[in-house]
Amino acid sequence: MNKKIFYQGIKDVLPMLIPVVPFGLIYGVLGLELGFDPFVIIASSFIIFGGASQLAFIQLYSIGASPFIALSSVAAINSRHFFYGAVFSQYFNFLPLRWKLLLSYFLTDQVFAVSLPVVQKNKDFKYHVLGSGFALWFIWQVSTISGVFLGNFIPQELGLAFAIPITFLSLLVKELKKIDHLIVMIVSGVSSILLYHFPFKIYIVASALIALVVAYFLIKNFKRLTV
Repeated sequence: MNKKIFYQGIKDVLPMLIPVVPFGLIYGVLGLELGFDPFVIIASSFIIFGGASQLAFIQLYSIGASPFIALSSVAAINSRHFFYGAVFSQYFNFLPLRWKLLLSYFLTDQVFAVSLPVVQKNKDFKYHVLGSGFALWFIWQVSTISGVFLGNFIPQELGLAFAIPITFLSLLVKELKKIDHLIVMIVSGVSSILLYHFPFKIYIVASALIALVVAYFLIKNFKRLTV
């Protein structure tokens, strides 16, 4: 095991874990408020391991939505991971099956953001993905469990809900200095707003596809912007 790359993965993802803590607390607290058993709340963090989709699932299920609607919504929200997998597949293909399964489980938004540059340049990239993924997984589990057991002691005045958008915004900060990335972000954001009221949360996938088309167009026709 390349411990240097493993610890580098942990170090790289640490700044993005700050908003994950209140995010996990929110999930634990909200799950209890909606009437879910503590075991179910904690188990969902192990099985689904996706903050936004977990929140959507418990909210939909608690208001009486059918299992199909709840699960399809989770699938729609998590569909962005297909794009992550598509990008990493050319590198994962050479790994043993056990590594593919393990790294796929850890391939979240934050891990994709910090590990992509390493995956493209270092042959031991799997340890970077493992390090960053494990760090995020560990903090998410601890935060969820803390939310379950400390929920009654956390004052609502803290406004912990801010952590949800902050978690995702933290992934974009370093990309704002790149013109092509900024254009793609704007297109994706505007598309999401315009398509937001479409059924089955299709705006998530549709806006990503539109952004991919714009990114391809920029790369093909304006290479000077993508340096």
